[in-house]
Amino acid sequence: MPDTGLTMNAQAWIRTLKLRPHPEGGFFRETYRAGETIPAKALPRRFPGPRSLSTAIYFLLRRGQVSHLHRIRSDELWHHYAGGTLIIHCLLPDGRHTVLKLGKHPDRGEQPQVMVPAGVWFGAIPAPRTSFALVGCTVAPGFDFADFEMGNTDTLKQDFPKHQAVIDLLCPKTVTKQASPEKSTVRATARH
Repeated sequence: MPDTGLTMNAQAWIRTLKLRPHPEGGFFRETYRAGETIPAKALPRRFPGPRSLSTAIYFLLRRGQVSHLHRIRSDELWHHYAGGTLIIHCLLPDGRHTVLKLGKHPDRGEQPQVMVPAGVWFGAIPAPRTSFALVGCTVAPGFDFADFEMGNTDTLKQDFPKHQAVIDLLCPKTVTKQASPEKSTVRATARH
């Protein structure tokens, strides 16, 4: 029997994994949320309340889609599952721009797993000639929408003046504030 993971297209993965549109771009479904929580007093001060031990999602971007620049309060591990290379752009607090290549070809500088540190602005886009990338994102402490901030183009250009091309690519001018999950079709447990 052939490995359908190599022949399935983006729409087949979206349908099979029951993925939904994500407010930051692409498609997702939460697959894991730890049943245990960490109390706020045991977490770093940047967390305003208790958090799940860990969370995980499937995340898929098709050609022409981007994961808009955003940041969260936890480290985030990205895992490559199917499709082509995903390019993750990171804007670091010291003003540097780094690029992570998530994929299955280490001979081309790709890694099957990469980590984005807490508090770093980041966004992703399929590499040229990539029709889609299916990845997983694992967050610890677990993701909560209270920890999510969508990037604002004007503010990011002031903070990172050397990286305006990346900001234009991954941060739409119309996004100024992330809608709360209660006011959108996304549940509060939806991301990461």
